[in-house]
Amino acid sequence: MQRAPLIGTGRHRLAIDGQGVTTLVAFHGCPLRCKYCLNDACWRPEGIWREVTTAELLNDVHIDNLYFLATGGGITFGGGEPCLRSLFIEEFHQMMDQRWHLNIETSLCVDHDHVERLLPLVDQWIIDIKDCSSDIYERYTGKHLETPLANLRWLLSHDGMAEKIIVRLPLIPDYNTKDDIRRSRKLLTEMGVTHFDEFKYIIKK
Repeated sequence: MQRAPLIGTGRHRLAIDGQGVTTLVAFHGCPLRCKYCLNDACWRPEGIWREVTTAELLNDVHIDNLYFLATGGGITFGGGEPCLRSLFIEEFHQMMDQRWHLNIETSLCVDHDHVERLLPLVDQWIIDIKDCSSDIYERYTGKHLETPLANLRWLLSHDGMAEKIIVRLPLIPDYNTKDDIRRSRKLLTEMGVTHFDEFKYIIKK
């Protein structure tokens, strides 16, 4: 049975991480080192809250089964980078009520085999691209942009996937501008993305 370390869970999230009432399950572990990381516990060794098996997690989240069924909600895997736990998610999906929706919040900055494994399981992909400028992306995350864009193109090459994808384009103080966001949105639209979430990071000084 698969095991995975978590940094936390959040119940009764309404229309924040997918449709209906969802429970957010946040994994430990992330390939990025974003300068304004909101969940830096995900990459700190001491940031692990608890480690669970798929069966233990299912037992924990099943308490909200009626909410999930009544609202069309379910489980949203985030982090950290949930795609790194694709085997855990695959096993959890096999065990869960198939009427639940399964969503994922990801940077897509992972090896392609993780994305391929998750393709048939995920109802909604919430993809945090940050910015489509390679320079801005690398300065902000510490990683190269090629991998997430290649994974996004691959997802979009499948029929009906555009309706399952929301791309987040944040305005990041000191890193990008509204013009950068417009350029990113134009490029992503040309790739086939149709749903966007634009917002501004609020940085605590």
